[in-house]
Order: sequence, then structure tokens, then C-alpha cells
Amino acid sequence: MASRLGWDFADFDSVIEADAGKTVSRIFEEDGEAEFRRLESGVAERLLDRSETVLASGGGWPAQEGSWQMVTPGTMSIWLQVTASEAARRASEQGPTRPLLGEGDVAEKATALLLAREASYGRAQYVLDTEQQEPQELAVEIIKLMTEQGKT
Repeated sequence: MASRLGWDFADFDSVIEADAGKTVSRIFEEDGEAEFRRLESGVAERLLDRSETVLASGGGWPAQEGSWQMVTPGTMSIWLQVTASEAARRASEQGPTRPLLGEGDVAEKATALLLAREASYGRAQYVLDTEQQEPQELAVEIIKLMTEQGKT
């Protein structure tokens, strides 16, 4: 989507990894979730000030206290909705990159996380079902929403 718009793209986790010099998994393992959330909040503060940037926050950020207060008026927010079972399937394909899904029943953990975070995710302006659409189709749909709002 960012390339279609000619905008920048920033993924919170990638920026955190670059800043910390280690993977998200290692941060969780060595420093704990609280430290990861502290780093994530700092990255959010930096990135949310950017214009013409598509941001990928990651699943935990919207559920953290104070996160939504960082989002400035006029910023379009979209929940790319997926069922817990699909999230678990996708995470399993990526390997051990999602520390909160860890070992054990990934589907069960994904379900619990989704239930705990759903109200926070629901604060987004738009909710798009990602299970039946390819990323390119979602990008077109989002750009259409942006055009309707005068954001492109």
C-alpha cells in the first residue's frame, strides 16, 4: 500500500529490532514483555508524528494503556481483522516470531489474545476482513477509503 501511494512504510517491530540490536523474541526472552512495551511505546511516539507513512503497529500495541491517545486526529486507523485460528496459522508459518504465542496450543493462545484485545482493536475507524482478500486487494480498498476521506 505504501508503495502504491508513494509513501514511507514503518513496521513497529522492525524499528524496535533495529533500535535494540536484537529480535523481538530475544527482547522478550532477555528483557521481558514490559521492556518490549516500553520500547514499542517510544517507537510509536516517533512514528505517529510522521505524515505520508503507513504504519504497522503489531497486535499488542493498540491494547496498551495510552496507545490510542498517541494517535493524532486525522490519522486513519484500520483493524486488519483476522480470526484467531487464521492468526495462529499465519504465526505458525512464520516460525517462532511471536513470543506471546510461544509454545503449546497456539490457537488457544491466539484466541485468548484476540478476546483480550478485541475492544481495543474495535477503536479503529475501519475494520477490514483480511481472510478472504489478498494484500493487494486490501491496499486498493484502503486507498479507496482514503480517497473518500480526502487523505490521498
